[in-house]
Amino acid sequence: MFHGNAGNIGHRVPIAKVLEEQIGCNVFMLEYRGYGLSTGTPDEDGINIDAQTAIDFIRNQEETRNDKIIVYGESIGGACAIRLVANNQDAGDVAGLILINTFTSIRKLIPSVMPPAKYIAGLCHQYWNSEEVLPQITKIPVMFMSGLKDEIVPPAHMQQLFSISRAPKKIWRVFPNGMHNDTIAEPYFFDFVLEYVQDVLGGQTMNPSL
Repeated sequence: MFHGNAGNIGHRVPIAKVLEEQIGCNVFMLEYRGYGLSTGTPDEDGINIDAQTAIDFIRNQEETRNDKIIVYGESIGGACAIRLVANNQDAGDVAGLILINTFTSIRKLIPSVMPPAKYIAGLCHQYWNSEEVLPQITKIPVMFMSGLKDEIVPPAHMQQLFSISRAPKKIWRVFPNGMHNDTIAEPYFFDFVLEYVQDVLGGQTMNPSL
């Protein structure tokens, strides 16, 4: 589970609790370097290394090594999740990808978040170019969950990602009143997650790691 830029994994414990208790998932919450109590300085390359380390850890633990893995990412965590799945889709254990209110790229997001900075967006050294990476995912089903009142990431970013996705199955879920950080609290959000988990597992009884 990859969280957004604001806060840390502690703020996502209620989400993890629902995923575990109501959907039946084992939840691995990654704290990026430089966030929460993690040491280091956050940057794109480093966070991608952290993500790969996390999935390798799941694969090497006796309790989860035989689990299917569903990667869940919110906002910048969605960008991280996209890269991770693109790099691991041939491993055989990644069953799905869930994206919530994520963006096409940092450079294209800057004009919306900080309009005065739109003229220097090209100088940003963090790319998170999801619209370039996402089409590389061709073997894993993807669910896109978009809050239509997102005040940080314009919903058009999610619509663009959905349109360019080459996943074998892609699911579009919208939440008319969902804002950037509260889409998860919208009606039917977790019902859609449960439905997706059951679908990608194809009736298997094992608990997935998410």
